[in-house]
Amino acid sequence: MRMATALSVTVLAAGGIGHALVTGLDTGITRVDPFKDMKNRPQAGHGMNVLVVGTDGRDRITPEEKAKYRLGGAPCRCTDTVMLVHISEDRERASVVSLPRDSYAEMPEHTDLTSGKKHHAHPVKLNAAYAEGGPSLTVRTVESMTGVKIDHYLEVDFTSFMRTVDAVGGVQICTTRPVKDSYTGLDLPAGTHELDGGQALQYVRSRHIDGAADIGRMQRQQRFLAALVERITSGGVLFNPVRFREVATTMLSSVRADQDFGTDQLLALSKAMRGFTPASSEFVSVPVGDMSFPVKGIGSTVKWDAAKAQKLFQALREDRPLAASKPGSPSSAKAPKAVVVDVAPRTVRVQVYNGTRTDGLGRKVDDALRGTGFDTTRTPMTGSGKERARTLVEYDPRWDRSAKTLAAALPGAELRAVAKRGGTLRVTVGADYKGVTAVRSEETARGGPFEAVTGDRVVCP
Repeated sequence: MRMATALSVTVLAAGGIGHALVTGLDTGITRVDPFKDMKNRPQAGHGMNVLVVGTDGRDRITPEEKAKYRLGGAPCRCTDTVMLVHISEDRERASVVSLPRDSYAEMPEHTDLTSGKKHHAHPVKLNAAYAEGGPSLTVRTVESMTGVKIDHYLEVDFTSFMRTVDAVGGVQICTTRPVKDSYTGLDLPAGTHELDGGQALQYVRSRHIDGAADIGRMQRQQRFLAALVERITSGGVLFNPVRFREVATTMLSSVRADQDFGTDQLLALSKAMRGFTPASSEFVSVPVGDMSFPVKGIGSTVKWDAAKAQKLFQALREDRPLAASKPGSPSSAKAPKAVVVDVAPRTVRVQVYNGTRTDGLGRKVDDALRGTGFDTTRTPMTGSGKERARTLVEYDPRWDRSAKTLAAALPGAELRAVAKRGGTLRVTVGADYKGVTAVRSEETARGGPFEAVTGDRVVCP
């Protein structure tokens, strides 16, 4: 009996997941039709593209869970997370592109699902597409912004997220420093942590840890996905038909997907992922040109770098890898040396003032800071008062880590905390200015034209 059981399991594993064991899984999926009546869609590329959205739905969360994980607020009925997942044609690579929820977007003409009112095309934040037009308008908006044709749609809410993490036995996350967010209740000391579903939800939702805000949150979401891939691929889920069914049933019982996402697609993906490791996945956030692009009637939005974003999505259409080459390769050897800092400079907003009598110095410093990655205002100003001998960096105490990143780029600068200063740091250039030192974030693995990283670089060692 033991031999027969072992043989049957081996045969099933060798053939991927047994069809009989997964048949019927898709009956638990709530169906939506995001592609209904869609016209003038982008041309299909190579591979498969899945739009994965995370909503803030919390209807099935228990009162105890709401209290423990700070989930008691009213949902906005919008997308909290938007990711474009590309599965390569050979099924050997998964590329995950995070789209900031506050991205500046041009909403296509549509009918509001709530009011029934017809709207002409108009500017919005990306996450508003779901609130106004549900999955269909979200797909149309993303396709319009990226030029990438979406093949499948998958919607995950708080419940399905937590249950899925618990079903795989949790995920392992490593932090190099304490991570705390009073809004979500996340409180992790530096070190290695085993997170259950609720804790993982806190981890991927937190955006008030530092000035990195949504960019930092997207990077944590990418770390989580890499950890989830590692747990699934190394924990025997894909090689154990019964275990796979348990996990898949848990996940699919609380998600929404398009009509064509069913058993056959699950089988194809599970067979393809049998050889997957975290190194098979790569993660990137869409290139950003302006972190605080003001739009009348909407507020501050995230505006993409149009040229870089176009190259990124072209690479997806052409089924090309996004991550940089491995260390030691010719391309990686060309990377410039830079001081390693805690917070990525692109997440640090800076206003430059010229505190000297040297004409044009403010513009020079603004350009130099922007050249090493800082999000400067591009409108340097003249400082008030007498000429400064020493360069000064003023910052809100809540953005102290961002201030240290900026100070690393301006060696010798004085740091001064100013209460209620907000998220924009102020640099007043002094006579001691000798130039800007190049800095880069701690995630040294991110590189290449899109600052992509493979999953094996961000999981726990």
